[in-house]
Amino acid sequence: MSLRVVYCGTPDFAVPALEILARLPALDGESIELVAAYTQPDRPAGRGKKLTASPVKQAALDLGLPVEQPPTLRDEATQQTLAAYQPDLLLVAAYGLILPPAVLEMPRLGAINIHASLLPRWRGAAPINRAIEAGDSETGITIMQMEAGLDTGPMWHKSVEPIHADDTAATLHDRLAPLGATALIEALPKIIAGRESPEAQDSDQACYASKLAKAEARVDWREPAALIERRVRAFNPWPVAQAEFEGQPLRLWGARVVDGVDGAPPGRVVRLTGDGFVVQAGEGGLELTRVQRAGGKPVSAADFARGRTLEGVMLGG
Repeated sequence: MSLRVVYCGTPDFAVPALEILARLPALDGESIELVAAYTQPDRPAGRGKKLTASPVKQAALDLGLPVEQPPTLRDEATQQTLAAYQPDLLLVAAYGLILPPAVLEMPRLGAINIHASLLPRWRGAAPINRAIEAGDSETGITIMQMEAGLDTGPMWHKSVEPIHADDTAATLHDRLAPLGATALIEALPKIIAGRESPEAQDSDQACYASKLAKAEARVDWREPAALIERRVRAFNPWPVAQAEFEGQPLRLWGARVVDGVDGAPPGRVVRLTGDGFVVQAGEGGLELTRVQRAGGKPVSAADFARGRTLEGVMLGG
Protein backbone atom coordinates (compact mmCIF):
# COMPACT_ATOMS: atom_id res chain seq x y z
CA MET A 1 0.00 0.00 0.00
CA SER A 2 0.98 3.65 -0.39
CA LEU A 3 0.72 6.33 2.27
CA ARG A 4 -0.10 9.64 0.59
CA VAL A 5 1.69 12.47 2.42
CA VAL A 6 1.39 16.24 2.01
CA TYR A 7 4.34 18.10 3.55
CA CYS A 8 3.84 21.59 4.99
CA GLY A 9 6.87 23.73 5.90
CA THR A 10 8.66 26.94 5.04
CA PRO A 11 12.17 27.70 6.47
CA ASP A 12 15.49 25.85 6.49
CA PHE A 13 14.44 23.99 9.64
CA ALA A 14 11.81 22.07 7.63
CA VAL A 15 14.07 20.95 4.76
CA PRO A 16 15.88 17.90 6.30
CA ALA A 17 12.61 16.12 7.12
CA LEU A 18 11.27 16.73 3.62
CA GLU A 19 14.43 15.37 2.03
CA ILE A 20 14.56 12.27 4.23
CA LEU A 21 10.91 11.51 3.49
CA ALA A 22 11.66 11.61 -0.21
CA ARG A 23 14.27 8.85 0.26
CA LEU A 24 12.28 6.79 2.74
CA PRO A 25 11.55 3.12 1.97
CA ALA A 26 8.33 1.42 3.03
CA LEU A 27 7.29 1.71 6.67
CA ASP A 28 5.09 -0.90 8.34
CA GLY A 29 4.26 -2.31 4.94
CA GLU A 30 3.34 1.03 3.40
CA SER A 31 5.45 3.05 0.98
CA ILE A 32 5.63 6.81 1.52
CA GLU A 33 4.30 8.80 -1.42
CA LEU A 34 4.99 12.52 -1.17
CA VAL A 35 2.19 14.02 -3.25
CA ALA A 36 2.71 17.78 -2.65
CA ALA A 37 4.56 20.37 -0.62
CA TYR A 38 2.76 23.32 0.93
CA THR A 39 4.80 26.39 1.83
CA GLN A 40 4.25 30.11 2.37
CA PRO A 41 4.12 32.47 -0.61
CA ASP A 42 7.36 33.90 -2.00
CA ARG A 43 8.52 36.90 0.06
CA PRO A 44 10.71 39.94 -0.72
CA ALA A 45 14.24 39.33 0.49
CA GLY A 46 17.65 41.00 0.37
CA ARG A 47 18.49 44.61 -0.36
CA GLY A 48 16.70 44.49 -3.69
CA LYS A 49 13.56 43.05 -2.07
CA LYS A 50 13.32 40.47 -4.85
CA LEU A 51 10.60 37.86 -4.43
CA THR A 52 12.34 34.75 -3.08
CA ALA A 53 11.12 31.18 -2.75
CA SER A 54 11.20 29.56 0.68
CA PRO A 55 13.83 26.89 1.38
CA VAL A 56 11.08 24.25 1.39
CA LYS A 57 9.82 25.38 -2.01
CA GLN A 58 13.32 25.19 -3.44
CA ALA A 59 13.85 21.71 -1.99
CA ALA A 60 10.44 20.50 -3.17
CA LEU A 61 11.06 21.70 -6.71
CA ASP A 62 14.43 19.93 -6.71
CA LEU A 63 12.57 16.76 -5.72
CA GLY A 64 10.02 17.24 -8.49
CA LEU A 65 7.09 17.76 -6.13
CA PRO A 66 4.03 19.89 -6.87
CA VAL A 67 4.19 23.05 -4.75
CA GLU A 68 1.19 24.93 -3.34
CA GLN A 69 1.56 28.38 -1.76
CA PRO A 70 -1.81 29.58 -0.49
CA PRO A 71 -1.76 32.66 1.78
CA THR A 72 -4.29 30.93 4.05
CA LEU A 73 -5.82 27.49 4.53
CA ARG A 74 -9.11 28.85 5.79
CA ASP A 75 -10.98 29.37 2.51
CA GLU A 76 -13.05 26.64 0.88
CA ALA A 77 -11.29 26.69 -2.51
CA THR A 78 -7.87 26.13 -0.89
CA GLN A 79 -9.27 23.28 1.18
CA GLN A 80 -10.75 21.68 -1.93
CA THR A 81 -7.34 21.83 -3.62
CA LEU A 82 -5.77 20.12 -0.63
CA ALA A 83 -8.50 17.48 -0.53
CA ALA A 84 -7.87 16.68 -4.18
CA TYR A 85 -4.42 15.37 -3.21
CA GLN A 86 -6.24 12.77 -1.05
CA PRO A 87 -3.68 12.90 1.76
CA ASP A 88 -3.55 10.13 4.34
CA LEU A 89 -1.28 12.28 6.49
CA LEU A 90 -0.13 15.90 6.78
CA LEU A 91 3.42 16.40 8.03
CA VAL A 92 4.09 19.91 9.33
CA ALA A 93 7.36 21.64 10.27
CA ALA A 94 7.54 25.39 10.90
CA TYR A 95 4.90 26.02 8.24
CA GLY A 96 3.78 29.37 9.64
CA LEU A 97 0.09 29.09 8.72
CA ILE A 98 -2.74 27.98 10.99
CA LEU A 99 -4.33 24.66 10.07
CA PRO A 100 -8.08 25.04 10.72
CA PRO A 101 -10.13 22.09 12.05
CA ALA A 102 -11.40 21.20 8.56
CA VAL A 103 -7.80 20.70 7.41
CA LEU A 104 -6.72 18.81 10.55
CA GLU A 105 -9.59 16.39 10.10
CA MET A 106 -9.07 15.83 6.37
CA PRO A 107 -6.41 13.06 6.39
CA ARG A 108 -7.26 9.71 7.99
CA LEU A 109 -4.12 9.93 10.16
CA GLY A 110 -4.54 13.64 10.86
CA ALA A 111 -1.63 16.10 10.99
CA ILE A 112 1.75 15.52 12.67
CA ASN A 113 4.01 18.38 13.72
CA ILE A 114 7.80 18.47 14.18
CA HIS A 115 8.19 20.90 17.08
CA ALA A 116 11.56 22.25 18.24
CA SER A 117 11.17 21.83 21.99
CA LEU A 118 10.46 19.19 24.60
CA LEU A 119 6.75 19.80 24.96
CA PRO A 120 4.91 20.97 26.94
CA ARG A 121 7.81 23.35 27.54
CA TRP A 122 7.98 26.14 24.98
CA ARG A 123 4.81 25.98 22.97
CA GLY A 124 4.67 28.72 20.35
CA ALA A 125 6.65 30.46 17.64
CA ALA A 126 10.21 30.78 19.02
CA PRO A 127 11.03 27.71 21.13
CA ILE A 128 14.73 27.59 20.22
CA ASN A 129 15.34 31.22 21.17
CA ARG A 130 13.31 31.10 24.36
CA ALA A 131 15.04 27.96 25.61
CA ILE A 132 18.44 29.68 25.31
CA GLU A 133 17.14 32.93 26.80
CA ALA A 134 15.72 31.07 29.81
CA GLY A 135 19.00 29.25 30.46
CA ASP A 136 17.58 25.76 29.82
CA SER A 137 20.18 22.99 29.86
CA GLU A 138 18.42 20.93 27.22
CA THR A 139 15.81 21.09 24.52
CA GLY A 140 14.92 18.77 21.66
CA ILE A 141 12.26 17.68 19.21
CA THR A 142 8.71 16.59 19.91
CA ILE A 143 6.67 14.77 17.28
CA MET A 144 3.08 15.62 18.16
CA GLN A 145 -0.43 15.06 16.85
CA MET A 146 -1.86 18.43 15.90
CA GLU A 147 -5.14 19.73 17.27
CA ALA A 148 -6.88 23.10 17.36
CA GLY A 149 -4.85 24.47 20.32
CA LEU A 150 -1.37 25.98 19.93
CA ASP A 151 1.07 23.06 20.24
CA THR A 152 -1.27 21.37 22.72
CA GLY A 153 -1.67 18.01 20.98
CA PRO A 154 -0.57 14.62 22.34
CA MET A 155 3.03 13.52 21.80
CA TRP A 156 4.27 10.53 19.80
CA HIS A 157 8.00 10.86 20.34
CA LYS A 158 10.71 13.03 21.92
CA SER A 159 14.41 13.39 21.14
CA VAL A 160 16.61 15.31 23.59
CA GLU A 161 19.38 17.72 22.59
CA PRO A 162 21.67 19.44 25.15
CA ILE A 163 22.09 23.21 25.01
CA HIS A 164 25.78 24.11 25.19
CA ALA A 165 27.07 27.16 27.04
CA ASP A 166 28.14 28.79 23.77
CA ASP A 167 25.08 27.85 21.70
CA THR A 168 23.37 30.54 19.68
CA ALA A 169 19.93 30.20 18.17
CA ALA A 170 21.69 29.54 14.86
CA THR A 171 23.93 26.71 16.10
CA LEU A 172 21.11 25.05 18.04
CA HIS A 173 18.76 25.37 15.06
CA ASP A 174 21.34 23.64 12.86
CA ARG A 175 21.44 20.62 15.21
CA LEU A 176 17.69 20.46 15.77
CA ALA A 177 16.74 20.52 12.08
CA PRO A 178 18.32 17.13 11.23
CA LEU A 179 17.27 15.80 14.63
CA GLY A 180 13.68 16.64 13.67
CA ALA A 181 14.02 14.52 10.54
CA THR A 182 15.43 11.59 12.53
CA ALA A 183 12.76 11.90 15.22
CA LEU A 184 10.03 11.89 12.58
CA ILE A 185 11.32 8.67 11.03
CA GLU A 186 11.48 7.07 14.49
CA ALA A 187 7.88 8.10 15.23
CA LEU A 188 6.24 7.29 11.89
CA PRO A 189 5.97 3.50 12.33
CA LYS A 190 3.92 3.98 15.52
CA ILE A 191 1.73 6.57 13.86
CA ILE A 192 1.10 4.45 10.78
CA ALA A 193 0.50 1.20 12.68
CA GLY A 194 -2.16 2.73 14.88
CA ARG A 195 -1.49 0.22 17.66
CA GLU A 196 -0.36 2.85 20.19
CA SER A 197 -1.74 6.12 21.49
CA PRO A 198 0.25 9.34 21.87
CA GLU A 199 0.97 10.76 25.32
CA ALA A 200 -1.14 13.69 26.52
CA GLN A 201 0.67 16.87 27.50
CA ASP A 202 0.61 18.22 31.05
CA SER A 203 -0.63 21.75 30.39
CA ASP A 204 0.36 22.82 33.91
CA GLN A 205 4.00 22.52 32.78
CA ALA A 206 3.56 24.55 29.58
CA CYS A 207 5.53 27.69 28.73
CA TYR A 208 4.76 30.08 25.89
CA ALA A 209 7.56 30.84 23.42
CA SER A 210 6.35 34.18 22.09
CA LYS A 211 7.44 35.40 18.67
CA LEU A 212 10.62 37.49 18.69
CA ALA A 213 10.27 41.25 18.35
CA LYS A 214 12.90 43.81 17.34
CA ALA A 215 12.20 45.85 20.47
CA GLU A 216 13.47 42.96 22.63
CA ALA A 217 16.92 43.32 21.13
CA ARG A 218 17.67 46.56 22.98
CA VAL A 219 19.93 45.81 25.92
CA ASP A 220 18.96 47.08 29.36
CA TRP A 221 22.28 47.26 31.20
CA ARG A 222 20.48 47.28 34.55
CA GLU A 223 19.70 43.59 34.04
CA PRO A 224 22.13 40.85 35.17
CA ALA A 225 25.03 40.15 32.84
CA ALA A 226 24.05 36.46 32.70
CA LEU A 227 20.61 37.33 31.27
CA ILE A 228 22.05 39.78 28.73
CA GLU A 229 24.60 37.18 27.61
CA ARG A 230 21.87 34.59 27.07
CA ARG A 231 19.91 37.09 25.00
CA VAL A 232 22.97 37.83 22.88
CA ARG A 233 23.02 34.13 22.00
CA ALA A 234 19.24 33.72 21.77
CA PHE A 235 18.88 36.68 19.38
CA ASN A 236 21.65 35.49 17.06
CA PRO A 237 21.04 35.56 14.07
CA TRP A 238 17.88 37.69 14.57
CA PRO A 239 17.02 40.27 15.81
CA VAL A 240 20.57 40.60 17.30
CA ALA A 241 21.09 42.19 20.71
CA GLN A 242 21.76 45.89 20.38
CA ALA A 243 23.33 48.62 22.52
CA GLU A 244 23.99 52.27 21.71
CA PHE A 245 27.44 53.75 21.18
CA GLU A 246 27.92 57.44 20.36
CA GLY A 247 24.27 57.72 19.44
CA GLN A 248 24.43 54.85 16.93
CA PRO A 249 23.32 51.21 17.20
CA LEU A 250 26.00 48.71 18.20
CA ARG A 251 25.00 45.11 17.54
CA LEU A 252 26.33 42.51 19.96
CA TRP A 253 27.29 39.21 18.32
CA GLY A 254 29.48 37.71 21.03
CA ALA A 255 29.74 38.16 24.80
CA ARG A 256 30.60 36.36 28.01
CA VAL A 257 29.92 36.94 31.69
CA VAL A 258 32.86 38.21 33.76
CA ASP A 259 33.37 40.10 37.01
CA GLY A 260 32.15 43.67 37.07
CA VAL A 261 33.31 46.60 39.16
CA ASP A 262 31.49 47.35 42.41
CA GLY A 263 29.83 50.74 42.34
CA ALA A 264 30.15 51.25 38.56
CA PRO A 265 26.89 52.33 36.90
CA PRO A 266 25.28 49.86 34.49
CA GLY A 267 26.35 50.53 30.90
CA ARG A 268 29.84 51.87 31.71
CA VAL A 269 32.88 50.34 30.01
CA VAL A 270 34.95 49.38 33.04
CA ARG A 271 38.02 47.82 31.41
CA LEU A 272 39.61 46.61 28.20
CA THR A 273 40.66 42.98 27.70
CA GLY A 274 42.63 41.04 25.17
CA ASP A 275 39.40 39.94 23.50
CA GLY A 276 37.37 43.13 23.76
CA PHE A 277 35.99 45.25 26.59
CA VAL A 278 33.83 44.81 29.68
CA VAL A 279 30.57 46.66 30.28
CA GLN A 280 29.11 46.86 33.77
CA ALA A 281 25.65 45.29 34.09
CA GLY A 282 23.17 45.39 36.94
CA GLU A 283 24.85 42.29 38.29
CA GLY A 284 28.35 41.37 37.10
CA GLY A 285 30.10 42.45 33.93
CA LEU A 286 29.65 41.54 30.29
CA GLU A 287 32.75 41.17 28.14
CA LEU A 288 31.85 42.02 24.55
CA THR A 289 33.88 39.94 22.10
CA ARG A 290 32.23 40.62 18.71
CA VAL A 291 30.31 43.75 17.71
CA GLN A 292 28.99 45.55 14.65
CA ARG A 293 28.46 49.26 14.06
CA ALA A 294 25.61 50.51 11.89
CA GLY A 295 26.53 50.10 8.23
CA GLY A 296 29.61 48.04 9.06
CA LYS A 297 30.51 44.39 9.30
CA PRO A 298 30.84 42.31 12.48
CA VAL A 299 34.37 42.61 13.90
CA SER A 300 36.16 41.41 17.00
CA ALA A 301 35.51 43.74 19.91
CA ALA A 302 39.29 44.00 20.36
CA ASP A 303 39.59 45.44 16.83
CA PHE A 304 36.65 47.75 17.52
CA ALA A 305 38.34 49.03 20.70
CA ARG A 306 41.68 49.63 19.00
CA GLY A 307 42.27 53.34 18.46
CA ARG A 308 39.28 54.33 20.61
CA THR A 309 39.22 55.59 24.19
CA LEU A 310 36.52 53.31 25.56
CA GLU A 311 37.24 52.96 29.27
CA GLY A 312 34.69 55.02 31.17
CA VAL A 313 32.38 55.46 28.16
CA MET A 314 28.68 54.83 28.79
CA LEU A 315 26.79 52.51 26.42
CA GLY A 316 23.07 53.01 26.04
CA GLY A 317 20.39 50.42 25.44
